[in-house]
Formats: sequence, structure tokens, C-alpha cells
Amino acid sequence: MNDPNGPMYYKGVYHLFYQYNPQGPVWGGDIAWAHSISHNLIDWIHLDIALSPTDPQLDIRGCWSGSTTHLPNHNLAILYTGRDSKEHQFQHLATPKDLNDPFLREWTKSPLNPLMTPINGINPLEFRDPSTAWRGLDGVWRVVVGAQVDGKWKALLYTSKDFEHWTKSDKTAFYLFDNDLVVECIDFFPVGINGSDGDNHYLNEDQYEKKFAMKVSFQANKRDCYVLGQYSPEIDEFRAESEFMDKGCDLRLDYGKFYASKSFYDSEKRRRVVWGWVMESDHDVDAHIRGWSGLQSFPRTIVLSESGRQLIQWPIKEIEALRGDNVNFQNKELHGDSVLEIPGVTASQADVEVSFEFEVAELEEAEPMDPSWVDPQLLCNEKNASVKGTFGPFGLKVLALDDLSEQTSIFFRIFKTNIDTEKYKVLMCSDQSRSSLKNGVDKHIYGTFLDLDPCQEKITLRTLIDHSIVESFGGEGRSCITARVYPKLAVNKASHLYAFNYGTKSVKISELNAWSMRNAQFESSIGEENH
Repeated sequence: MNDPNGPMYYKGVYHLFYQYNPQGPVWGGDIAWAHSISHNLIDWIHLDIALSPTDPQLDIRGCWSGSTTHLPNHNLAILYTGRDSKEHQFQHLATPKDLNDPFLREWTKSPLNPLMTPINGINPLEFRDPSTAWRGLDGVWRVVVGAQVDGKWKALLYTSKDFEHWTKSDKTAFYLFDNDLVVECIDFFPVGINGSDGDNHYLNEDQYEKKFAMKVSFQANKRDCYVLGQYSPEIDEFRAESEFMDKGCDLRLDYGKFYASKSFYDSEKRRRVVWGWVMESDHDVDAHIRGWSGLQSFPRTIVLSESGRQLIQWPIKEIEALRGDNVNFQNKELHGDSVLEIPGVTASQADVEVSFEFEVAELEEAEPMDPSWVDPQLLCNEKNASVKGTFGPFGLKVLALDDLSEQTSIFFRIFKTNIDTEKYKVLMCSDQSRSSLKNGVDKHIYGTFLDLDPCQEKITLRTLIDHSIVESFGGEGRSCITARVYPKLAVNKASHLYAFNYGTKSVKISELNAWSMRNAQFESSIGEENH
């Protein structure tokens, strides 16, 4: 499985579609839309495939990514990319066969397909992944599609009055990208100011103060990046506040293994929820041995930060229902070069929340920030979890052996800068360099700077651990790093959980909570041969 597609809430049921190869455990030409449903976003029932490749002129080479849209009168629509026998890409429509079925088990492809074709300079090999559609005050629907036009990557806007007949906007582009990286899986949505998720209104009415986020997936480096800005619905113009991957403004949903994400608005709980595809870090040979590859991240809520500078993500509240035994302690001093085991939890399947604080006066002794350290990932590689500093590294060691020969470290460092507007810089890293004793496994070190002033607030970390995946949320969700790891020995009861501080200065754990996590429940109506 790979990209999540068309997540939505309909008649009391959550739906997640996703890219799926029914013929094997790696990506292939028969990619279909698999379909799972849930009542709580935690426990899932796998249904039969919703969309399969069927037509040589439309989608025989795969039903690729797309989105769902709620239409008037409780109708629904899927817009997806199909690839024909010539490898050309088109946008297609599918609708539910029976709207009275809350599980939406069967979908019918429109006889009008394809609805959008690669014309007027659009590269037919690079035209894909329609966003969720929205409707303006004029009653006209809008949707954004990624495309390469005359060698340039653009987000193109298409419009329709009836959701069946679509026309490319006469605008050159809804958004023109400033790099030549392949663009995929565009997501465009509103987020409310003042730390709110707002609502799902795309119209800038006075009572709805908001910004808009455009998220894209860049294929070459497998990054999910976004920009924030203002959208004027009267003229269909999106004005971004920055460029994608600006130096010092590299906004990503996740700085680790997290790609091709898709969000939806949950009207039941008035929140926006996002998923991402978590890729494997080993090889196709391993996938064939296992019989499967690829998984989805934990669902996350998205809100706009109170500063308005970035998106904040946090695991959905429902995950807490899986919490079991709890370990709690407060005001624990971590002296320099110390490791503290956290006992009493199933370390291979846990939820950990910890907050760190410091003597503010001592922060003046933090290591100076070199102006050349502009790339946090390179900095995390240079100053990994084994390199001792002044304030840091400190954080958690998870999926660890008792001798620490296997471990995944999520940690922070504090640097002092010479910038008047930013006295300190906080680095967050996820170090997989010692995550496995296996050979041939990607052991990347990921990193990002955390938009946080350690003089004004504590540094917090929440980490969800599930045997071979580690999702970490720093600064109450300001930055997220997902790691895909394959411990060889630090599994099940042999796995340990530690807090640590390798800095010369002491760090205090203000509070730590760790919970053993129960298993989510899964059922299936798909034959075992399809798993």
C-alpha cells in the first residue's frame, strides 16, 4: 500500500481509500483504490477494492491518487487519476452505486470519463492527483491538479458547474512552482487563525478569519511540504507567504518517512485530519519475504499555530483509548551523561509524553550557533545522539536494547545565536543510525529546527512507538518526525525505553507520562489471499 486517498466521514462512518497493489507486496501496474472503514479512526474493517484498472483507454495502467468531495443532497464523488495503455494520465470521476449503503462498498465510474485531459502544453505523462473540490459563491466547483506544462510544474485550476464537465481555468496557473521537482498529491485547504482549525469554508467571509495551506509532495526527495497564504475566491488567486523549500522556511508536515499525505474535514468533530504514507526503509526483497510493505501514519489533527507561521499537528484524541498501564514521574533531574530507564510499560508499543526545562540563566552557556548550520538534517548527522554538547543531546531512546547497541534516539539540542530576534535555536533530531543490527536497512538521521523559545516555554516531546514505527511530535506538534525502523533484538519484551541527557548541563524532566498501548482491532471482508 502507499498513498492515502479520499479520506472522509459519511453517515457515521470514516472511510480511508489508499493505493494498493493486489498482485504483490511492492508497487506495480495494477494499482487500485483499496478501501477501509472505521467508526473511531482506530479500529478498522477492510472492504473489497473500490476502484480497479479496467479500461485500456482510461485507467488500465492504474487507478492513481485523488480525492473525495461531498456534493449537495448527501451525494459523493471521487476524482482520481487514471493511466492508460500509453502511460498517459487523465482525471476521472466515480460515484457510489448505493448512497444508502453507509459503507459505500461499490463505486461506478462515470461514462463521461475522462473529465480532464492533458491538452495545451500539458505533459500527458505528468498530470495527476486532483485535490478535494470546493464550491464558490457563484455555485461553480473548483479543483486543483498537478501538472507539468511546457517544462514547468504548476498547480492548475479546473472549474465545473455540474461536477461532470470540467474546464481548465484561463489562468496560467493557480500556483507556479519555483523548482523542477515532480509535484504530486496536492492538498489545498483552509485553517483558522488563533490556533483554531476553523471550518471547511473556502470563502473569505468576514466571520471566517483564516489562512490557506497548499501542501504538495515532491517526488524526487519524498518530502511533503506546504506554504501558507491567502486565497481570494472572487478572482481564484492564492497568494503564498513564502516559496516552497525556502532556506529558513522549509515547512513540512513531517521531516521523516512521511509522504503523499491527504487530509479531510471531519464535520462530526469539526477538525481537519491528515494521514501520510510511511514507506519502508529496507528492500523489495524483504517486502516479498514479509508479503507486504507500506503503512499509514497515525491520523493527526491539523491546526494553524497561534503565531500563524506554521501548521500544528497532533495525534487524534481517539488514540488515547488504547492507553493501558501508566508510569508517571515529575521533577526528575537528568545530570550530564545520564540515562534513565522508564520501567513498567511495554516499551515496544507505547505512548510517551515528556517535558524538559532548564535553568534559564545557564542557557547563556549554550553552544554557539554557527551561521553555516542552515540545514538541520546535516546538523543532526554531524551532531548525532552520540556527540556530547552543552545543552543536549537530551530526549528519549526507544526500541532500545539494555546495552543500547540497538536504539532509536529522539532528542533536542539548544544553541545560542547572535540574532537579536532569535536568541536561541532548538534542534530536534530522530537518529536511526543505531536502530537495527540488520544490514541493508536505511538508517537515516532526520532533523528540523523547532519554532520555540526555551526561555519562554518548556521543550515537549510526544512519541508513539509501535514495534517498527516511531512518530515523534516536538513542541506540542510544531515539528513531526516519523521513523521506520527494524530492530533485530530490541523487540517485544527485550525492548527498553529510556530518557537521557548527554549534555554537560543538567536538564530537568518537568513531567513524564508513559502508557502501554493496547492493539487496535482489524476485521476484513477481503480474502486472505489479498492481504
